[in-house]
Amino acid sequence: MVLKDILAISGEPGLFKFLAQGKNAIIVEHLETKKRSSAFSTQKVSTLEEISIFTSKEDTPLSKVFDLIFEKQNGGTAIDYKSDPEKLKVWFAEVLPEYDKDRVYVSDIKKLIHWYNILHTLNLLVKEEPGKKEETEKKEEPVAETEVAEKKETQAKKKTSAGKKQSSEDKKAAPKKKSKKSKTE
Repeated sequence: MVLKDILAISGEPGLFKFLAQGKNAIIVEHLETKKRSSAFSTQKVSTLEEISIFTSKEDTPLSKVFDLIFEKQNGGTAIDYKSDPEKLKVWFAEVLPEYDKDRVYVSDIKKLIHWYNILHTLNLLVKEEPGKKEETEKKEEPVAETEVAEKKETQAKKKTSAGKKQSSEDKKAAPKKKSKKSKTE
């Protein structure tokens, strides 16, 4: 899932979309209400891309967990986050069996399910295909190399053309500078 510009702000319900960087805060838009507000540096702001779930092996990124939920629900919404805590634990164990039951609390599961359902209703659960990501990276690299090569060529042409103008116009000025240096030496 592409979760780059989607934010969770501590103490604020729901999810937000990053809009702009202000002087002392960031400007965000609530995904559901579309109200714009500022998130100040005193608030903890996290992109969903940074969040991961504790597992018995490595931590699993939230985007991968959302992919697993999407597959389990066949593209539908998840269970209601207000369900019984034991029912939520059982459901989440089906989605991610290796999650760390000691460090992942019911409140975390509720929040994760709520976020998934918000993103699902707004059609923001777009899978990131690894093949397309690699292709875009490959396409960007040669373009950047070509641009650098073109810039070097234009700079070289400017230098040579500037050098030609200098050599034809300032032939007399150059020896004078050398003669001044030779007098001081």
